[in-house]
Amino acid sequence: MPKEKILIVDDEPNIRLTLVEALQGWGYDPIEAGTIAAGRELFDAEQPLAVLQDINLPDGSGIDALREYKNRQPQAVVIMITGNVQLEDTIAALRGGAYDFISKPVRLNELQVTIRNGLEASKLRREVVTLRRERAQEFNFSQIIGQSTAMSEMLRLAKKVAASEASSVLLQGASGTGKDLVAKAIHYGSSRTDHPFIAINCAAIPGTLLESELFGHERGAFTDAKARKEGLFEQAQGGTLFLDEIGELELGLQAKLLRVLEEGKFRRVGGLKDLPLNVRVIAASNRDLKSESEAGRFRLDLYYRLSVIQIDLPPLSQRGDDVLLLANYYIAHFNERLRKRIRGLQPEVTEIFRRYQWPGNVRELRNVIERVMILEDSDSITSSWLPRDLVKDEQAKTKEDFVYPTTAAVPVALAVQVQHGFVLPEGGIELEEVELSFVRQAMERSGGNQTRAAELLGISRDQLRYRLKKIEDLHSTD
Repeated sequence: MPKEKILIVDDEPNIRLTLVEALQGWGYDPIEAGTIAAGRELFDAEQPLAVLQDINLPDGSGIDALREYKNRQPQAVVIMITGNVQLEDTIAALRGGAYDFISKPVRLNELQVTIRNGLEASKLRREVVTLRRERAQEFNFSQIIGQSTAMSEMLRLAKKVAASEASSVLLQGASGTGKDLVAKAIHYGSSRTDHPFIAINCAAIPGTLLESELFGHERGAFTDAKARKEGLFEQAQGGTLFLDEIGELELGLQAKLLRVLEEGKFRRVGGLKDLPLNVRVIAASNRDLKSESEAGRFRLDLYYRLSVIQIDLPPLSQRGDDVLLLANYYIAHFNERLRKRIRGLQPEVTEIFRRYQWPGNVRELRNVIERVMILEDSDSITSSWLPRDLVKDEQAKTKEDFVYPTTAAVPVALAVQVQHGFVLPEGGIELEEVELSFVRQAMERSGGNQTRAAELLGISRDQLRYRLKKIEDLHSTD
C-alpha cells in the first residue's frame, strides 16, 4: 500500500531534514521544497495529502500559498509553521482553511498527533463528498421515470426550482407519487448538493417533541434536556430540510415555522440567541393545503409562504403508459435483487396495468411487481399471481365494457344491458349453453388466442381452459 505523501515547504534546510526524518519514521512519504514556487510545483505534481507550510519565505507569504493549496485541493490538510507567532497570521491562516498552527521549535510529538488527526478528518470529509456524489447520481432527475405530458411538465418545473435560489418549495400529491424522490432530486440537482439533505416525517413524531427536533434545545430547557442539542435546521445548514407530511404540524408549531421562514433565523428551545438560517425548506403533503387552510386546519399565511413555488405531482392514473415504463424498471431492479430473469409483462397484464387506477400510485406498483416476481415461475409476468384487487377490478371493467353479441344460441333479450346487469328472458335460459356460447365466440374473436379470449371474458386462462375442456367433452359425447 503506497505511503501517504506530505509536502514540507520551509527555507531552513536543517528544519526540513528534521521533519523528513520524523515523517519517514512515522510511515509517511515526505517531499520537500525551500520556496513557495517550488512547493507549488510539487503540490501540483505529487498531490500530497498534507502540507507543512512555513509562513515567512523569501519569495512570498505562506498564507497566500495556503489559499492556493485549498483552491486546488479543498480536502488537503495544511498545517502552518512559524517561528514568530502573530495573532493576525493565526487568524488569516485559520480563515484561509489551515487545519492547525504550530510554532517553532517544532515539538515532534505534537506534530505527529496533529498530522494523524488532520489526515483522519480529511479522509472522513473525502468519504462524505464521495457518498454525496453517489447519492447525487442515485437521486438525480434522470432517475425519475416518466415520459407522459404531466410528468414532463412537473420535471421541467422541478429542474428550474433546483437551479434557483428559492428558499422554500411545496410538493403536493397523493401518497405514493414520489414526493420524497422529487425532493432529493431538487437537492442533489442544486448548488446545495455538497451539503446535507435531512428529512423528517412530521406525522411520525409527537408534537411535544417535534419543536425540539426541528430547532434543537439548550441544556436545561426542559426536564430531560441534560445537554445542548442541535436541531435539524442546524444540521441541515447549507443544504435542504425536507418536511414530509407538513399538514400534520400543530398550528402553534406552524406559526413558529412561518416566523423562521420569514425572518431567516431561528432559536433553540430555551435559547436566548437567534441563529442564522441557510437552509432550503422543501415541504410536502398528500392533502390539498389550500383546502385545509380554508377549513382552519392549516395556517393560510404559512401556505402562501410555502406555495410561492408549488409543484403538483400527478397520480399514476393520469400518466398514461408511464405505468409500463415503471413496471419494466422495477422488473429490472428486482431481477437483480431476486436473481431472476423475468423478461417483461404478458399482454394480458399490460392491459390490466393500463386499465387499473392505481390508488396507491407508484408505491403500489412497486409492491405489486415485487410480490409477483417473488412468486412467478415463468419467464414473464402473468396474471396468475396478481393481487386480487387488480384482477377483480379488471374483471369488473371487462364486464362493464363487454357488449354481448346476439346469436341464435343466445336469446336476444339477454343482450339488453341495464345499469346493474342483464335482463333475464321470461322463459328462462340454459345458463351452461350461454356460457359455452360466449366461450366459443371469444375464441373466434381472438383467433384462437387463449390469453386474449380470457381477457374478453374477464376470467383467467385456467378458468378458460376448464370451459374449453367442457366443450371438448360435449363434442366427444355427441
